[in-house]
Amino acid sequence: MTETTQQHIPRAPRGDGDGAGARSPEYRLAQNSLRGLRQDLFHDAFAYRPLPPRPTDGPFVRRLPPRLRSAAQHLPHALVGAVALLALMAGTLSSGLPGGDMPSLLIGLLCALPVLATLVRPIGAFWLSLAATPVVAILNGGGSDWPWMPGAFICHLGVLVVVALRTRPRTAAWMWVLTAVYALLSDVLVGGSYYYTNSGPMMVTSAFALLVVSLRHVRHTAQQEVTAQQTVTAHERSRRTALEERTTIARELHDVVAHHMSVVAIQAEAAPYRVDNPPPELERAFATIRENAVAALTELRRILGVVRAEDYEAPDAPQPTLADLDALLVNVRGAGLQVEKVVTGAVRELPQGVELSAYRIVQEALSNSLRHAPGASARVEIGYVLGGLGVRIVNGPAPNPSLVKPSPGAGHGITGMRERVTMLNGEMTAGATDDGGYEVAVFLPVATVIEGDA
Repeated sequence: MTETTQQHIPRAPRGDGDGAGARSPEYRLAQNSLRGLRQDLFHDAFAYRPLPPRPTDGPFVRRLPPRLRSAAQHLPHALVGAVALLALMAGTLSSGLPGGDMPSLLIGLLCALPVLATLVRPIGAFWLSLAATPVVAILNGGGSDWPWMPGAFICHLGVLVVVALRTRPRTAAWMWVLTAVYALLSDVLVGGSYYYTNSGPMMVTSAFALLVVSLRHVRHTAQQEVTAQQTVTAHERSRRTALEERTTIARELHDVVAHHMSVVAIQAEAAPYRVDNPPPELERAFATIRENAVAALTELRRILGVVRAEDYEAPDAPQPTLADLDALLVNVRGAGLQVEKVVTGAVRELPQGVELSAYRIVQEALSNSLRHAPGASARVEIGYVLGGLGVRIVNGPAPNPSLVKPSPGAGHGITGMRERVTMLNGEMTAGATDDGGYEVAVFLPVATVIEGDA
């Protein structure tokens, strides 16, 4: 038996026609550049694109009277018309022909027409200007300036600037490159018989003008991106603050409800042992109460427990209530706020959620007084009424606003208060007072318990 071996002969690399994967980076770069040139200056070059009016919301324009503000909308159109008039005069007066002859006027019109075309067809205006330049030179009989006669010089430079302002920096670069190619061909093919060629001044002047316009485009784009980023950042900051406040409320709600549900479950389990020979119906009722309480507690922890961060630890001390207001006022007075407390009505124990929310609202309102009205005096009014609890916090104006500057806040304190009040189906008003201070008034409803129904 004869053994045969198969030898792997390496293949020659594929040529350019075998696929795009074998193209060199230089070739792909040139291909992309030509594709950009075709897209910017050849594709739909004579499309109708009218120049829009100037916005009137600028820092200078909006201070003008209404009639001048309306006229300022068409300032770009007037400037383009002025450049076209200048090109018309330069082309007519520098033609070297008698002023009343038709060729002299025709030269001026050929110089003005491309400038006016930038108002409606910007890319087409560039091609018109480039095509009108040799026609103007031929009609002028050569002259001493080549290849741009004075009118054509002003015309083409104005067209480059206006079109660059209306397009993007890549289009401006391509226009300058094509202008340089035309200048080079004109100097090589025809310009040798002339004493002076102005291709150098045209290229230097146009390069500087287009560079300034491109820098303006880049700066404007950067400002738009920064503004958009700041708007997104502010929105995300506001949203994050609201979510953090809601998370805090959810945690506190979880702690309050879980505590009471645990108490219900324990009491329901211990109640049958406190009665001698309880009937079976009573034992089954308490067992059902305990099962429902445990199930509700488990479901509550499953739903609201997700708002706890991994590093969140439940507070060791119980949640504050209205009985802890005196300690809060002592701390506030130590920070420099003169505050007094007035309690009206019969003081009674309220649900823990109401007590906690009322305490947090007073705490936030006094913090706002310290932040926005340093040195002012405040008054805290707690009113126990039949249908609930009334809370009112009012502070006066800062005594020396010029000496002590207020500290800016995040602006979400009032939002947090409203969310707490809404959670308890209460009502809240907040606003400035007549004397320059600020007032927060809250009513938290509490269901009335009748002894006969207990």
